[in-house]
Amino acid sequence: MEQVIRTEHLRKSFQNGGKEVEVIKGIDLEIHEGEFVSIMGPSGCGKSTLLYMLGGIDSPTSGQVFIHHEDMNRMKDKQKSKLRRKQIGFVFQFYNLVQNLSVAENILLPLTMDGKKAKDYQHELDDILQTVGLLERKNFTPRELSGGQQQRVAIARALIMNPKIILADEPIGNLDSKSGQDIMQLFKTINKEKKITILQVTHAQDAAEYGTRIIQMLDGFIHSDKKVAHTSVE
Repeated sequence: MEQVIRTEHLRKSFQNGGKEVEVIKGIDLEIHEGEFVSIMGPSGCGKSTLLYMLGGIDSPTSGQVFIHHEDMNRMKDKQKSKLRRKQIGFVFQFYNLVQNLSVAENILLPLTMDGKKAKDYQHELDDILQTVGLLERKNFTPRELSGGQQQRVAIARALIMNPKIILADEPIGNLDSKSGQDIMQLFKTINKEKKITILQVTHAQDAAEYGTRIIQMLDGFIHSDKKVAHTSVE
């Protein structure tokens, strides 16, 4: 399988009360095409910080992040923004939808921000709405949807640019258990059918087991890295 993400000696420090606190402490990691990786660990272990560095949202203090063998450290801001738009979809715990736009308009937002004409992507829009189960609600606004439906809109928005990678930070952290299960099943379907590589940060073991691999972090290090044996979650 092709390598889609690689890190070398990745470190990240923050200033806290005049002291430098190291949150990520020299991580070497490889993610391959088609994997569904869950990153777990206690609060403060660095898992979200790691995810944001992998997506180019945050920069490392030292070390390197490679996306499809391209060194993000060597990219100018414009190049990095283009890579994020074209190759990486982001899904967050809080859906970050524009409340006065319709479902369809929210999903198409990355295209319009990229200078493309929304009317040229109606077929892709309907296909993605079908995938996330919201075709009948394309003209609704977010306030007319449940939390689970709003997260489906956010996932659809992440899919519209046909990314190679989706990065999800606690994607079911704001949902009830049934909605959370539905969202995790949707991620699993997207991973299998669309062959999109997915990395999620989660604190829930049952959510982590929807993936193909679980990375446990502790105190800024990778504590364990194991494949998932799919028996209980299908």
